[in-house]
Amino acid sequence: MFGLGKRDATLLIIVAALTLFAPFILNPFPAGSGLAQFNAGYPDLMQRFVIFGIFAIGFNILFGLTGYLSFGHAAFLGIGSYAVVWMYKLLDYNIIWGLPLAVIVSGIFALAIGFISLRRSGIYFSILTLAFAQMMFAISYSDLLGRFAGTTITNGETGLQVYTSDPQILISPGETAPHLFGLVEMRSTFTLDAGAWSFDFNAGYYLCAVIMLMAFYLAIRIFRSPFGMMLRAVKSNQQRMNYTGLNTRPYTLAAFVISGMYAGLAGGLMAAMDPLAGAERMQWTASGEVVLMTILGGAGTLIGPVLGAGFIKYFENIFSKINDNVLHSWFAFLPDGIEDFVVTIVHPFVGKGWHLTLGLMFMAVVIFLPGGLVEGGQRIGRLFGRNKTSNTTPDGTKTPAE
Repeated sequence: MFGLGKRDATLLIIVAALTLFAPFILNPFPAGSGLAQFNAGYPDLMQRFVIFGIFAIGFNILFGLTGYLSFGHAAFLGIGSYAVVWMYKLLDYNIIWGLPLAVIVSGIFALAIGFISLRRSGIYFSILTLAFAQMMFAISYSDLLGRFAGTTITNGETGLQVYTSDPQILISPGETAPHLFGLVEMRSTFTLDAGAWSFDFNAGYYLCAVIMLMAFYLAIRIFRSPFGMMLRAVKSNQQRMNYTGLNTRPYTLAAFVISGMYAGLAGGLMAAMDPLAGAERMQWTASGEVVLMTILGGAGTLIGPVLGAGFIKYFENIFSKINDNVLHSWFAFLPDGIEDFVVTIVHPFVGKGWHLTLGLMFMAVVIFLPGGLVEGGQRIGRLFGRNKTSNTTPDGTKTPAE
């Protein structure tokens, strides 16, 4: 199917099914129950799942295949956002104009930054990418380019947004939000009430989901192509390849540019869902976040970065909302003294302390599952496979388990 092998096609179908039925999968608990706190099926969070999934997929093409660890990929995320908002200001709210520009402009910046940074490898490459990203963050935060040009480029710390005084030469009457050819607004949401459950179907989410599936399909093709095999060879032993007379820099530079274009697309989609771009998207913390997503899910695997992105965004948005009042409601069945004691113990791991829980889980994954969440799934699969084999005799007949 689509030029993919059976295994890759199955993986693509599974990812497509998960994204299609996400509003049901992410809302397993009734809206009025105490466990509804853990529901994640609302539009804003679902959009973040797929957008950061695209970001992580692109980063994995660089880090997972070549082994080059970039600490500056958030710069391309911010560039993509700025590009889309500028299209809103100049043309109209149709997202179709901004997204291609976000990919192209981020690719140009990635080409320039990668051309310089890839002259070094290892920690030196990582520091160079971090330095470039922080320079771009400082330039955007202070709107340094705007000062030289005599106009606003990034709007500094306030962030770039759309005003009624902007040209918007293609805008139609009554157009006030991002849309696709005027047919559907990104914030358009249909809510389905089924008994005690409530499911939201958001147009913006499904647009992002379709784009993520296309990005995932492209990543599969890159992984299985001769180009992808060359990138794996670079990761395995780049020095040996250089000894054979093969110049590896064009391959690593191409991987860097492709990865930056993925990041620009993700940034553009963030602005397509919310017409605002700020310098905070370029901060080093955002670059570190995509590193955690990729490693946590499984660097060098296809679905790992998507899982890692969903895992971290779930913790960031769900666990961070659990406060002391929620904890007391959970443990209200305990005697007062024990209830207060349990809340005191749990409190540092939720709410503002969700980073502590995420950090502990990340340490556990790195120590016990070096291949990330994908390796954990593979181990579980092998465990069930062994149990099935042990319950089957050599002639194929099954025997009762003891």
